[in-house]
Amino acid sequence: MDDKIMIITGGSRGIGASTARLAAARGYAVCISYLNNRPAADEVIAAIEEDGGRALAVQADVAQEADVLRLFDTVDRELGRVTALVNNAGILERQMRLEQMDAARLSRVFAANVIGSFLCAREAVRRMSTRQGGAGGAIVNLSSIAAKLGAPEEYVDYAASKGAIDSMTIGLAKEVAAEGIRVNGVRPGVIYTDIHASGGEPGRVERVKSAVPMKRGGQAEEVAQAILWLLSDESSYTTGTLIDVAGGR
Repeated sequence: MDDKIMIITGGSRGIGASTARLAAARGYAVCISYLNNRPAADEVIAAIEEDGGRALAVQADVAQEADVLRLFDTVDRELGRVTALVNNAGILERQMRLEQMDAARLSRVFAANVIGSFLCAREAVRRMSTRQGGAGGAIVNLSSIAAKLGAPEEYVDYAASKGAIDSMTIGLAKEVAAEGIRVNGVRPGVIYTDIHASGGEPGRVERVKSAVPMKRGGQAEEVAQAILWLLSDESSYTTGTLIDVAGGR
C-alpha cells in the first residue's frame, strides 16, 4: 500500500501514544483519538510533526456510535482511507471484588472496551474489505493478559471485557480473511502506564512485578513494537493470532 494510514484509538497516552510515534517513524500518517485529554493528544501530534510525519487528533468517545462515525469520516476527509486500525482505547475502574460492582460500572467498562472496539472494527472493515471496494488492511486489538488470568480481587470485569476482545479477534479474523484484512491481538501484561492510577493504585506495577517471570514491568514501547509487527508485511501470513507481551505470565 502506497498510502499507509493508521487510526489509533486512545492514542494520547501510554501504549497508544508509543504506537503512534513508532508508526509515524515507519511512514504511516496517523490519527489518534482521545476522550478528554487534549493537551496530551496535542503533544503526541506535535512530536510526530516535528519529526516530519503527518498526524491528526480527533476527540471521540468510542463507546458512542456517532463519535466513531465522525472519527472515521474525519480521517477519510483529512488523511484518506484507513489501512491500519489499532483498537487501543479502553478503561478500567477502581479495584474491587465482583460483589461490590454495580450495573453502571459494568456498562461503562463493556461499552468502552468491547462495544467501542466492535464499532471501530466495523468502520475499518467497511473501508478495507476488497468485497466492498477496499484495498485490504490490518487490525490489531489490544487485549490484556488479564483475559487469561482473570484479575481476581481487582478487575474481573475488565478481564472479562478483554476476554471478549480475544473472541472478537479470532472470529473477525476468520470472517474477513478472504477480503484482504488481517485481524490480530496483543495481550500486554503489567506495563508502566498511568492506567493503573484509574484503578486506584498508581504503583501497581512495582507491587506485582515480582510475580512476573522476567521480574520487571514492561514498557509501552515494547508493546508498540509487537503491534507494528502485526500490522506490517512481515506478518503477512498471520491472522487470528494473539501475542502475549507480558514477561512470561
